[in-house]
Amino acid sequence: MKAMRFHEFGSSKVLRYEDVDRPVPGTGQVLVRVAATSFNPVDDHIRAGVLAEMIPITLPYVPGIDLAGTVAELGAGVTGLEVGDRVVAMLPLDSAGGAAEYVLAPAESLAPAPRTTELVDAAALPLTGLAAWQTAFELAELKPGQSVLVNGAGGAVGSLVVQLAVDAGAHVTAVDAPQHADRLRGYGADRVVGPLDLAAGPAAVAGPFQVVVNHVRVSPEELAQLTNYVADGGVAASTAGPIPEDPARGVRSASLWVRSDGAQLTELVAKVDAGKLQVHVADHRPVADLAAVHEDAGAGRLPGKTVVLAP
Repeated sequence: MKAMRFHEFGSSKVLRYEDVDRPVPGTGQVLVRVAATSFNPVDDHIRAGVLAEMIPITLPYVPGIDLAGTVAELGAGVTGLEVGDRVVAMLPLDSAGGAAEYVLAPAESLAPAPRTTELVDAAALPLTGLAAWQTAFELAELKPGQSVLVNGAGGAVGSLVVQLAVDAGAHVTAVDAPQHADRLRGYGADRVVGPLDLAAGPAAVAGPFQVVVNHVRVSPEELAQLTNYVADGGVAASTAGPIPEDPARGVRSASLWVRSDGAQLTELVAKVDAGKLQVHVADHRPVADLAAVHEDAGAGRLPGKTVVLAP
């Protein structure tokens, strides 16, 4: 089968499109015929070797943490799935990924694919959806009626946090560049504002807020200013560096390390099929162009969430 792999850490130039053996499922594993994966920033970090100590991987390595495809073969002990089932998954960070014709997935990581979207577009959901779910409901412990500020609301994870928060009954202020404004209003955000002027403080955006969720990579000094946007007794949750706590005001902080969770992914799929969650796909690229996708991401040229189509 065809797969995109790298044999050493480095720039996008280390990615090679080559022939590899089709994997065989072991106990508890499922062989999936890949329809698509998608690009996530962590893919770039893994390839560059930045996360080599945190995420030990075996070289050569197939990137692509997201998976959408159809079940091709079941390993021993796998129940509840049949050959031909459409599935999605966030694959383990330290195992071979979805930039290939076939990939092995732990059975417990799989969820039924959404029925209301194209299978390839479903590849945009797993990692970003799980990151949004775990940020909103595990880190922030979001409750109905709370005021929520989502900084970086137009991005892949931020967009889903906005929708999950709205669906949970929160009052959402979405912060991002003007080109995202109409889409964010369509998601049900109460207020949509441009990038924060941190010097102006929370009052400029009708804050402070009971929950602040940050997806924007800024300096430690700017992260510290975001603490002021959290109301007394509130929480700051971040996927882009830790926001300092303020114990005197009862402000706590939490940072995300996303994990695969088939049960949570099943809940997310149900929300997609119910029309409560939209997955925004900006572009589709063939897996043979994955090196160019990585290069474009590093140069800031990706238009948004990019789905990578299998061979």
